[in-house]
Amino acid sequence: MANCAQELATVFESAARPYSGMDPMLLRENIFGMSLANEDAEPLDTVIRQVARDIARHAIVVQHPHCIAHLHTPPMLCGIAAENFIAAQNQSMDSWDQSGSATFVEQHVIAHLCRLFSYPSEGDGVFTSGGTQGNIMALLIARDWFAQQRSGHNVQRDGLPPYASRLRIIGSAKSHFTLEKAASVMGLGQQAVVRIPTNPDGTMIIEALESTLRQLQVDGLLPFVIVGTAGTTDHGAVDGLRDISRIARASNIWFHVDAAYGGAMILSQAKQRLAGIELADSLIVDFHKMWFQPVSCGALLMRDTSDFKYLLHHADYLNRESDDLPNLVDKTISTTRRFDALKVFMMLRAVGTDTLGAMVDHLLQQGTAIALHLREDERFELLALPALSTVLFRYADLPETLGIDAFNRQLRVALLKRGIAVLGETTVAGKVALKLTILNPCLTIGMFVDLFNKIVELAETLKSDVLAEHV
Repeated sequence: MANCAQELATVFESAARPYSGMDPMLLRENIFGMSLANEDAEPLDTVIRQVARDIARHAIVVQHPHCIAHLHTPPMLCGIAAENFIAAQNQSMDSWDQSGSATFVEQHVIAHLCRLFSYPSEGDGVFTSGGTQGNIMALLIARDWFAQQRSGHNVQRDGLPPYASRLRIIGSAKSHFTLEKAASVMGLGQQAVVRIPTNPDGTMIIEALESTLRQLQVDGLLPFVIVGTAGTTDHGAVDGLRDISRIARASNIWFHVDAAYGGAMILSQAKQRLAGIELADSLIVDFHKMWFQPVSCGALLMRDTSDFKYLLHHADYLNRESDDLPNLVDKTISTTRRFDALKVFMMLRAVGTDTLGAMVDHLLQQGTAIALHLREDERFELLALPALSTVLFRYADLPETLGIDAFNRQLRVALLKRGIAVLGETTVAGKVALKLTILNPCLTIGMFVDLFNKIVELAETLKSDVLAEHV
């Protein structure tokens, strides 16, 4: 293992770019050329050196200042230390006799999180692999709760109710795509998802939500959950959670909040932007985003622990009712599950919420500063002011003969393949956007200025090449 640490240190020390720049097809050929046949097995030290040389050196370097595309972060050292305990002990969190102290650590961390989000004493939760699993679990619970409340129907025992084709999931046009994934998994089909229009800043239009609910009622459809988002993937938008809660309560509909991205604001000076999250029947938060932990690490919190009963399935070898010990498999769709709570435990013990909150505030302020810098640069077009730490923009210094959308798509891929920068790409109001997702509190304004200069330099080269082809 010492060799592994040394090789990793060398990889990081030599990472001058966010991607090595090796042609992806050549990289694929090299990796597929590494034999996995039994007769070609090598000593571990040899394999470690090969992995460092031929795989790790050509991985995306999330620690690099110009790797700034997606919602995962350079992990804190406390998280990496926790991963060592997790991997070496290899416990599973489904039953106490596979985890021991780990079960109590998860329960302790969950109780602390419930207090942070101002849940009542009945609040509870469980760790998940991330936002997708958390959203699916929450919507599954919401469906089963709704069926029980409406008609006494037990979905676990009897399957989907006769009115299943009329069930609807409500979210904004900017809510995460896992709403459709959850609808598919639950056998409702993607048609069960109703998307509410959003304001230019990406937040749900509350009046449109109210009018949509009225129309669904007229149409004989049955919305069973409204999903509010605290940090959309593109804009970082935070919906009006108090308003959504009021509407959900009035209609006897489950209220779920996807706070995978923005939940960390609960620690920051911007905490008031999450007002109403404490009213949610369920919420999710991801710690591998603005809590700076290694992938994967998330949690689903429930306002009332009794609602976990919709996930409970009995297995004689796991959750024996005769035990006086807690078995966390009762609260999740997973069986084997990692001890990810240790990462959050060690983070809270070693870093503390004050420092974490200051780091989140820094990211929010930096996002605004970078956006203002881009707005002053005529070579770029700023497409939206950041709500959290995502910045949406595009290169705009182009002649009319060049399509700006196609050019920015080409620019992003070229930046990636040449190892210059790893940027995100999305669409905003019909425009192709480049996206910065700022999750590294160690970055400076100078690093961003250097990035923009490199983007312009490559854009000028690509522009000259394209124009030459049309001569």
